[in-house]
Amino acid sequence: MTVEEVGDDYTKDGTVDLRGKPVRRSIRGRWKACSFVVLYEVFERMAYYGISSNLVIYMTTKLHQGTVKSSNSVTNWVGTIWLTPILGAYVADAHLGRYITFVISCAIYFSGMLVLTLSVSIPGIKPPECSTSNPQEYCKRASVLQLAVFFGALYTLAIGTGGTKPNISTIGADQFDVFDPKEKTQKLSFFNWWMFSIFFGTLFANTVLVYVQDNVGWALGYGLPTIGLAISISIFLLGTPFYRHKLPTGSPFTKMARVIVASFRKAKAPMTRDLTRFHELPSPEYEKKGAFPIHPTPSLRFLDRASLKTGTTHKWNLCTITEVEETKQMLRMLPVLFITLVPSMMVAQINTLFVKQGTTLDRKITGNFSIPPASLGGFTTLSMLISIVLYDQVFVKLTRKFTGNPRGITLLQRMGIGLIFHIVIMIVSSGTERYRLKIAADHGLAHQTGIKLPLTIFALLPQFVLMGMADAFLEVAKLEFFYDQASESMKSLGTSYSSTSLAVGNFLSSFVLSTVSEITKKRGRGWILNNLNESRLDHYYLFFAVLNMVNFVLFLVVVRFYVYRAEVTDSVDVKEEEMKVMDVKENE
Repeated sequence: MTVEEVGDDYTKDGTVDLRGKPVRRSIRGRWKACSFVVLYEVFERMAYYGISSNLVIYMTTKLHQGTVKSSNSVTNWVGTIWLTPILGAYVADAHLGRYITFVISCAIYFSGMLVLTLSVSIPGIKPPECSTSNPQEYCKRASVLQLAVFFGALYTLAIGTGGTKPNISTIGADQFDVFDPKEKTQKLSFFNWWMFSIFFGTLFANTVLVYVQDNVGWALGYGLPTIGLAISISIFLLGTPFYRHKLPTGSPFTKMARVIVASFRKAKAPMTRDLTRFHELPSPEYEKKGAFPIHPTPSLRFLDRASLKTGTTHKWNLCTITEVEETKQMLRMLPVLFITLVPSMMVAQINTLFVKQGTTLDRKITGNFSIPPASLGGFTTLSMLISIVLYDQVFVKLTRKFTGNPRGITLLQRMGIGLIFHIVIMIVSSGTERYRLKIAADHGLAHQTGIKLPLTIFALLPQFVLMGMADAFLEVAKLEFFYDQASESMKSLGTSYSSTSLAVGNFLSSFVLSTVSEITKKRGRGWILNNLNESRLDHYYLFFAVLNMVNFVLFLVVVRFYVYRAEVTDSVDVKEEEMKVMDVKENE
């Protein structure tokens, strides 16, 4: 290879090896490195969903928690799982870098999984079994020590995932140089395989692992996910010689805080339209870091004061135009983030109330084989996978002919369709629950517990399938939207917006469930009781349907005023389309 060819072989996006030296694209990165990342995600998702999918059943049958308490225990933990990535993204961006943060977090993650497995396996640590021979010891509650070990392990696991979730996908994306046209196209393909790896791991957990937990035992049911996580971490570490790395660029939170503080400090300074009065670095300074300067936009103009030159050059008094525009864009996305909180509450129902409904129904398929209630979540995964394929291969191609948009429809329009699905889901769920209650009343089982209703568990299938279809529109579009709309230096923070939505949605689910349960109990028949045959989940689901309708109206208002970022997106097709539009505007 000649000197010129060697020079061209180095990446241009600022990626380096672990020693901080420039890397050659022929040796590191691309699919050779990404294959390890994708395989990691398959086993890691299997491990995580192997715990979360059936957790409400363990808390009900082994910890003997009621409907509200067990559901809230799950949603509070899942909320923490999705909230800690904000901390993980901060540590990676500001201090340790993505790779080191990820490896340390993996150790914490695995230790939590290991202790969790021991807490359901070792006598004395695991909760006592229910005794039918001695009524006084029947379903004896777990001790404080047993609860401390179990929940301590769960939340240790949550801290570990805080460092893995926001960094693993960006580590994968970092393996492709956006300055190379071929690698930029391959980057889009990476996200497709990334989603597929998540589906595969989730489907295995919702079918095989859930069945083992319900029919073989919790020790093996939790042991297998722990082994799976060990395999996933080993696979990732094996790929270390092939990874490209990006150096920490500073916390986006600090950058945003600087812009806001500087704006308020110069609140009384006279504004001008002369761009030479605003601070900006030369373009070569950005090119060295594999980034682009961002031009001023007319929205949130108060923040422009942060880049206004007033004499002082202290970093908390003067920011660049690009830093101001990056902050603007992250703030512009907040209303969209707010709109996604209600559907995130709906997603929380899959592993809680939907599963609890399944425990009351006939689960037999053939002979002695019964489907675990949590396995219906596998149909959500399958539905989502099929819907995404149909969306990409059929829907996008058809709508592209009418809209001219390379994506078929905009990401916000795709999210809007998902919101409509959530309204339909809650209406269907309410109707199904009303029919289930009618069956219980007709057979004199309204006040009975532990007796299965003469209604197949597959009566719940429509709400699980529809949830998968909704996710194919809303959740995928939400992840892509927050990643795409975030500036290059704030991709990790943009990705964390998506996880924050799920976190707050789960916490809100706990709050709403407890509040509605208490209010309805005081006013007569409680909507959420330990005996679901005496509850009125149909009213609760109908309440969610109305909540989703109100949320959809707010969504239309947000979409009306949302301004897309001025910087080009990472999509090759969209970039070309935007250039065409800009040319037309210049000609006009």
